[in-house]
Amino acid sequence: MRDGENIRQVAELGVDWIGMIFYPQSPRNVTMIPTHAGIIPDRGSVVGDFKAKRVGVFVDEMAQNVVTRVVNFKLDMVQFHGHETPTLIRNLRRTIDPDIRPGIKFIKAISINSCDDIATYREYADCVDYFLFDTKCPTVGGSGSQFDWSVLDAYDGDVPFLLSGGIGPDDAGRVRAFNHPKCIGIDLNSCFETEPALKDIQKLKSFLEQL
Repeated sequence: MRDGENIRQVAELGVDWIGMIFYPQSPRNVTMIPTHAGIIPDRGSVVGDFKAKRVGVFVDEMAQNVVTRVVNFKLDMVQFHGHETPTLIRNLRRTIDPDIRPGIKFIKAISINSCDDIATYREYADCVDYFLFDTKCPTVGGSGSQFDWSVLDAYDGDVPFLLSGGIGPDDAGRVRAFNHPKCIGIDLNSCFETEPALKDIQKLKSFLEQL
């Protein structure tokens, strides 16, 4: 997300995390700090009694650029959606935590098409706080396409994960039916947009009420 007013409206729905994509090739790329009623500039994104965490999404970005955006956008989490190595992630954690952003969390997106793809998680199990299982596609996320969630039965790791990949307004029942002890949440993006980076508040509200 990148529109301040839209961010405020989404935060008021009670979502836990709000993502900002820092990837020049994405139509959702963030180039400046969104502002509205102090939501982004002031740490915490407090809206009433609700606090939304800020997630910065990066694709094969240089380490220094990640650090710069953590500082400028006061990110609570960093999500890696490219081919980042475990060594890069470990080095970034040592650089950022605790001197720059104490307690920052790291997420690694894993692109899934079959059970074989899930095994990739083992490379990152000791260096990230969460996984995000997304649909394998030619683009880097945001495709609106789904994968067969039943393949996640093969995930036997201890790191909690988010379910992603084309979850849309009509999928509340499918999400409710999905069950895995390590699934802590879902990622909603392109299927709830009126245009790239702008969310349809009514569709989100209705979906969350159904959940």
